[in-house]
Amino acid sequence: MSILRINGCRELDGVIRIQGAKNSVLPIMAASILAEGTSVIHNCPRLADVDVSMRILEHLGCEVHRNEESVYINSAGLIRSDIPDALMREMRSSVVFLGAILARTGETRLSLPGGCELGPRPIDLHIAALRQLGAEINEVGGKITCKAKHLKGCRINLATPSVGATENAMLTACRCKGTTIITNPAREPEIEDLQNYLRKLGINISGAGTSLITVEGSDAKKDVEHTIISDRIVAATYLSAVASAGGLIRLEEANPRHLMTVIDVLREIGCNIEINDMDKGVITASRKGKLRAARPIITSPYPGFPTDAQPPIMAAVLKAEGTTVFVENIFENRYRHVEELKRLGADIKTEGKTAIVCGVNHLSGAELRSTDLRGGAALVVAALGAEGTSEISGLHHIDRGYDCLESALQCLGADVKLVT
Repeated sequence: MSILRINGCRELDGVIRIQGAKNSVLPIMAASILAEGTSVIHNCPRLADVDVSMRILEHLGCEVHRNEESVYINSAGLIRSDIPDALMREMRSSVVFLGAILARTGETRLSLPGGCELGPRPIDLHIAALRQLGAEINEVGGKITCKAKHLKGCRINLATPSVGATENAMLTACRCKGTTIITNPAREPEIEDLQNYLRKLGINISGAGTSLITVEGSDAKKDVEHTIISDRIVAATYLSAVASAGGLIRLEEANPRHLMTVIDVLREIGCNIEINDMDKGVITASRKGKLRAARPIITSPYPGFPTDAQPPIMAAVLKAEGTTVFVENIFENRYRHVEELKRLGADIKTEGKTAIVCGVNHLSGAELRSTDLRGGAALVVAALGAEGTSEISGLHHIDRGYDCLESALQCLGADVKLVT
């Protein structure tokens, strides 16, 4: 077992390049099944979830290999339509393969996905969307079997803007006869990135990022190259880190347009954030004085405040003057990191969807355990601002979304060491 040992209260100073987006690369890797040729995916981060996706593709019969930050996928030889339970359990995003395999082969067999335990995250919306497109779906004992002799485009209205359901509907619609219109889809930047990849395949698709997506079904396929957008949640984590520890850092290849709700909060609590180059994604962030509490931070689907940024931002305001209220509207168990933050001396009270953070004068290092991806990032952010030494275990959660986090923090001057 490895732990991350952090000696806190060291101001950060340095430059860091933001990795490719986890929530973009995973659905695009699934979409490569539709290419029936070679997809070269650039800016692909080294993450545990990416490794699982590569293993799923290899199991299906695809040729997959990595060369530094590029992943090469040749899906021409796909011979299977099932995914083993062991692979499905390793990550939540594995469910996005459902739509891609169904569209390519007309059938698929898999089990319910795993991932972070953040409360009920049913795939009812995914299944309902695929049924509307003509799929016959049976669910028995956690196993899902799908068959579709004739996929036909239709109008799909999502009850809530689910990212996964939107992606599965988009991928299945690519091979439907006729036009599919998805209303109330998720509007995240990662949905737009998926659309851009599908367009390179020759799919006539438009509307991603708006309240209506239109897909013209076709058998378009070709070899493509695509560069993944930057990870806005990773960028938010490093901005939260400098808020917690103090200092001055520079982010490169971020996308400020995807971060404005987070930037607004950080400016409100006392950070100085300058967007040096909007197009090249250069952001400078610093914090010198005492932080102050923010107005209520309420999570909601994009373009609202992202639920994935809530834990690191909470960690950043633990020593802020005053009281900050968080309202979590996306995941039921998103406050699992709170009890661990209390070990550092944080003053946090939770009730239902609400968490109340009363700023304290100082935090003290402690032994901490990560229980989920973003909660683990929050522990790192908090430890950077705590006096003394903290040791964080459960790093496999963090590795699902952060490419060599300890090395990146070391480049920023943090006293961080990975200990086996």
